[in-house]
Amino acid sequence: MMKAIKVTGDSLIWEDCASYEELQAGHVAIDIVWSAVNRADLMQRAGVYPPPPGASEILGLEVSGRIAAIGKAVTDFELGDEVCALLTGGGYATKVAVPAAQVLPVPKGYSLKTAAAIPEVFATAWLNLYQEADLQPGERVLLHAAASGLGTAVIQIATAFGNPVFATAGGEEKLEACRKLGATGTWNRKDGSFVDAVKSWGGVDMVLDPVGGSYIKENQRVLNVDGRIVLIGLMGGRFAEADLGLMLVKRHKLIGSTLRSRSVADKGRVLQELYRHVWPLLVAGQIEPLIDSTWPIEQVEEAMAYVADNKNTGKVLLKIAE
Repeated sequence: MMKAIKVTGDSLIWEDCASYEELQAGHVAIDIVWSAVNRADLMQRAGVYPPPPGASEILGLEVSGRIAAIGKAVTDFELGDEVCALLTGGGYATKVAVPAAQVLPVPKGYSLKTAAAIPEVFATAWLNLYQEADLQPGERVLLHAAASGLGTAVIQIATAFGNPVFATAGGEEKLEACRKLGATGTWNRKDGSFVDAVKSWGGVDMVLDPVGGSYIKENQRVLNVDGRIVLIGLMGGRFAEADLGLMLVKRHKLIGSTLRSRSVADKGRVLQELYRHVWPLLVAGQIEPLIDSTWPIEQVEEAMAYVADNKNTGKVLLKIAE
């Protein structure tokens, strides 16, 4: 048996539940110490983002912990190794089984607590900046909801790889945090449209947009020729106006991107890129995950409400074990 969060109506209950039946080949089991809250968890709880077929129904898309069991054909890990993992579900629990390709060793010098703030946001950042948008050195990024866990990772990675970031967020304290992380342009969304500010900054080659809705048309107005909008969320709604004439003349691309539903092989490629390019920066202290707050798993409802209210700057973590 193990314990996990069960969604029962509007309530989240920490209770006993059945463990996985048998560890598949190519998988490892992790005794979870920390997990984290992501907006995808809020969406799943609301019934608008179901897990992919075959995935765990339990909330939670990233964890850190210790290897508890190793399946056949896994050679990279030993029992007791401290690791962090990208999940398709199952993180709000005491144990999880996950393909070994989605697991990485905790960066040298990192605690399990800090490592839990890495997998989902840094993998999403790398995927969208350097695989989907194929950012080249010197190209410029507009980032919305920039003080989120993802946003704080994007600013650091993009800046480290020579891609200036213009950040939008909903408060001056959040924008100050973005500037400290490396954003060289900022805009408070409560002051109206970002278009003129971004244009005066010099325009951008890519927009990373978790908002959608009315932002799409405004994103187009600040995009340079051959610019890309990578849509990763729908906080502003699923329907949008687009200027197809502008898209045509300026050769814009609108790219929809999710990480969760990708294949194990795809996720494995993203994590190997992270391990090769980003892990050395983490170990060297050039970049680091920004943690807003930690909550015991029994207070997961309060933690999710805190994220839903946009109160966090950086990651919100859930403590599951010692």
